[in-house]
Amino acid sequence: MARLSVNLNKIALLRNSRRTGVPDLVHFGRLALEAGAKGLTVHPRPDERHIRASDVPMLAALMRPRRPGCEFNIEGFPDERMLGMLRDTRPEQATLVPDAPDAFTSEEGWHLDAEQAALAVPAITAMKTLGCRVILFIDPDPDVIDRVVRSGADGVEIYTGRYAAEFRAGRHAATLDKIAATAARARDAGLAVNAGHDLNLHNIPPLMRAVPFLAEASIGHELTADALELGFSEAVSAYAKALASD
Repeated sequence: MARLSVNLNKIALLRNSRRTGVPDLVHFGRLALEAGAKGLTVHPRPDERHIRASDVPMLAALMRPRRPGCEFNIEGFPDERMLGMLRDTRPEQATLVPDAPDAFTSEEGWHLDAEQAALAVPAITAMKTLGCRVILFIDPDPDVIDRVVRSGADGVEIYTGRYAAEFRAGRHAATLDKIAATAARARDAGLAVNAGHDLNLHNIPPLMRAVPFLAEASIGHELTADALELGFSEAVSAYAKALASD
């Protein structure tokens, strides 16, 4: 049974297309938690094209009476800007991505070569002193796991974007096997195992069968798209149930 953490980026993107504050991010965060989500995820990028820095403390306040049963997850590049947000809000989880500031979306994980390790390891150490579980966004590659362990991170979020694209084309088996192998090695190394990117109600069931010990899935884009048809609360509930199925 995996936790659903609802990524609110696309709700914020819609809000930012007007100056009215509609849709209200806190309201939709509350709806997600009431509909069965066990957490909220935000990725406040430097250009603030969706989540803004000013959203983070408001959502932390929404989460406060529900924590630690429901977790707040802040994603981002490990720079001083992100560290400042973590100091101010002390989320349960910080998910580090190696994106450049102008990246369209997170489509490549940490490889943790010497250059990346020099950036990530001091950030991981600093974030853990704040009480955050530190997760590294990685590609489905079992060979990366030993480097994750040496970095001091607490877990991984396995990138599922390629799996989702290949699922649509009906040729996802090899990538799913690679995800499962990466997840198994991470579990055996004592790491938390999360997953995310383009997961939906169709491709979640095979993923859960392959990785039944998955701890959390962070889902935003596909859930928001389904909400246009199902309604937001109904979509959250459907995704939470899909992740809870064996």
